[in-house]
Amino acid sequence: MLYSGIKDKTAIVTGAGEGIGYAICELLTMAGANVVLNDIDRELADKAAKVLDEKKIGSCLSFVGDAGNVPTINKMVDFALQRFGQIDFVVPNAGITLFGDFLAFTQESFQQLMQLNLQGAFFLAQRAAKEMIAQGNGGRMVMMSSQVGIRAYHQLSAYGMTKAALRMFAQNLAYELGQYDITVNAIAPGATLTERTAEEQPDYEGIWGKLNPNRRVGQPEDIAKTCLFLLSDEASHINGQTIPVDGGWTTAGKYPEDLV
Repeated sequence: MLYSGIKDKTAIVTGAGEGIGYAICELLTMAGANVVLNDIDRELADKAAKVLDEKKIGSCLSFVGDAGNVPTINKMVDFALQRFGQIDFVVPNAGITLFGDFLAFTQESFQQLMQLNLQGAFFLAQRAAKEMIAQGNGGRMVMMSSQVGIRAYHQLSAYGMTKAALRMFAQNLAYELGQYDITVNAIAPGATLTERTAEEQPDYEGIWGKLNPNRRVGQPEDIAKTCLFLLSDEASHINGQTIPVDGGWTTAGKYPEDLV
């Protein structure tokens, strides 16, 4: 996939030991970028980075830690600067999904969602923006929203709130950072088959594939290809937007219970 403005740039991608984050890192390294691959799971992070780094196109290094913890975020950015000398791309992909009845949702669960899904994205973007402004070469950020941040879904009021917030966060940052040639956009994946979603729901692919107009679920590569485009020079005039990558699910918004 030939996009300009990727080679020799430095990217930080959080929550990237597997799934969508890993697919983003893979495309970035294949395009010649230097990537800091973050995950809280050391085994996943180290294994993923080793596989990608051995491709010898771009470089990939692992950074293990909680992407929702501000001191860890600062250490991660420092690590990227020490190893690669600059920060050009940021993808705060790390996030968790917690299902729960709104009337019974606990403060502990709520704070857990807010810390990773929102605090992590906010303060990584903030620190990275400061570095990009100081460098004077602009930059790109892509937030990872969700179709659940566009449409309501049962037992996901708190999670949906975080994903909707990320869409607005991208809009606000586009407005604030555009003067520094920093673009900020969001992607809203629909039903995507990853290790996590396959574990959460038996026959995930079979159920959700029937609900999409194109009759299949998304793959991590579908999201990663959109992300690579938004990070490239070809997307330099796209700013503050949310791009659904959902196979057309939001045209009808059907749910698994509609199959009964």
